[in-house]
Amino acid sequence: MTSELSARFEQGDCSVLVGLSGVELARAVLEQAGEVVPMQKPSYAYDRSPEYWTGWVLAYYQWLTSLRFSEIEQAVPITEVRLLYTPYHEMDVRQFADKMNELYRAAKPETNLKALRALAGLSQSELAEQADVPVRTIQQYEQWQKDINKAQAETLLRLARTLNCNVEDLMEKVPPSISA
Repeated sequence: MTSELSARFEQGDCSVLVGLSGVELARAVLEQAGEVVPMQKPSYAYDRSPEYWTGWVLAYYQWLTSLRFSEIEQAVPITEVRLLYTPYHEMDVRQFADKMNELYRAAKPETNLKALRALAGLSQSELAEQADVPVRTIQQYEQWQKDINKAQAETLLRLARTLNCNVEDLMEKVPPSISA
């Protein structure tokens, strides 16, 4: 996950994968990381081993959320993802994504809005006054009671201007499972 190939892949460079099997890609990553590359001839298993599944669902989750692999790994270590194999490998991948969202949220309970507000040194009341947004709305976004990704553009723009950030900085890559 720390290799240059991984970084290129998460940036959308699909040429990393072109023409390579998973085994060949793994060997390239090991070589690049300075690790010992097994000397035996690679064999290609066609079943979904726990390791294969773990890599596949992590790639899917990264694509789905646009999170960096390092962000995912920091919140939900790969060893923990691997432990999800038994209950999730035969389920629809969207159920795995829901579980990952839950685990990610537990590991990162603070919203982007709250982090940016704290960085600006503002209380919820001060932000509400300066951005001309109801304090209750700010509280609901910060407590995951409302999904900021569904906020009106005008509200997001006011918050972003007040916090001196981009609207995208306020958006959550892993939105909560709420009915707002």
